[in-house]
Amino acid sequence: MTSPSANASESPQTESIERDIDRIRTEQAAIQTRVRDLLQREDPANGVVFHDEIFRLQQDKLRMDTEIQFLQVKLRRLTSTW
Repeated sequence: MTSPSANASESPQTESIERDIDRIRTEQAAIQTRVRDLLQREDPANGVVFHDEIFRLQQDKLRMDTEIQFLQVKLRRLTSTW
C-alpha cells in the first residue's frame, strides 16, 4: 500500500503525464492533417510526390503512439493501489 505522503507526490506526476499525453495527441492530430494535405496535393503524373515526407510523418505518428502507450502504463502504475 502507498503512504499518504506518496499519494501527495504522485498527483503532480500524474498531472504531468496527462499533460504529456494530451500534447502528444495534439501533435499526432497535426501530423494526420499534414499527411492528408500532402496526399491530396500529390500528382504522380506530373512528378509531384511527397512520399519521403509522408513516410517520415507516419513514422513520427507511430513513435508517438508508442510514447502514449508507455505513458499510459506509467500513469496506471502511479494511480494503482495495492
